This record gives sequence, structure tokens and C-alpha cells, in this order.
Amino acid sequence: MDAFLAQPLTARIATAGPTVRPVWYLWEDGAFWTLTGPWSRLPRQVTADPAVALVVDACDLSTGLVRQVIARGSAELLPFDIPRGRRKLSRYLGPDEARWDARFTRYLYSDPSSSGSVWLRLRPERLTAKDLSYRPGPAQAGTEAAAGGAAD
Repeated sequence: MDAFLAQPLTARIATAGPTVRPVWYLWEDGAFWTLTGPWSRLPRQVTADPAVALVVDACDLSTGLVRQVIARGSAELLPFDIPRGRRKLSRYLGPDEARWDARFTRYLYSDPSSSGSVWLRLRPERLTAKDLSYRPGPAQAGTEAAAGGAAD
């Protein structure tokens, strides 16, 4: 665990209420679409309080690419549909459904009335995008500066 936490990974933190979790999403029609259902607490939490925040970010220390999009608004639960589900899953798993893990095809093709699969849709009331990228210096200079040492 210590070795994992020592890596330069992105963390998410939320205060005053929501549980933070990673999600796969589809950005479509000005909204974030996330698949959820009774296997998750997310539908119950959104029903109780629809205010949510979502962050999509990238941080590549080797290239200096640092970008983030933060969305805030009220989420709603909508009926699941297969075409949108296929578009979302193929983004992450590729277009060949034969290569997908069986649990994803179960989500996609099971009857939503028995599986409980629904969409969580977030149409952002506030959407912020930032590019915090930088030009990385020589690896050794960056290592010394991060360690608090003097660089040449």
C-alpha cells in the first residue's frame, strides 16, 4: 500500500456530504451519463439529495499535462437504454463486445426492470475547465527541487 500511495496519483476529496467514487461516464447532450443501480448506494444518495459534484482530470508528470473539468449540479435518475450504454462502454472497453468482460454485457443487455440499471444524468449548472499544464524541466532538477535540494 505504501508503494502505491507514494506514486504521483490524483486524489479526489469531497466535503459536506457526498461519497467520492470513481466512475466511467459518457459526456453527451451537455450532460454526464453514468450507469448505476441497486448494487450501489449512489441512487439512494441522489434520491435523498441530488446535489453532486464531478471531476474529470488528467495529470501526466512526464509531459506536464494537467487538466481538469469540474461539474456541479443536480443529478437525476433516468431509465437505462442500450444504445447509450453501448456508446459509453465501448469508450472504455473498445468496439468489440466479444472481448468485454461478461459483467459489462450483463449490465448492457439485462432487463432494467429486473436488474435495476438506471442512468444518473448530471446536466451541470456550473462547469469549470482548467489547463494547469507546465513544461517539465530535466528529471534530475525536478527530483532535487521536489526533495528540497538545490538545483544547478
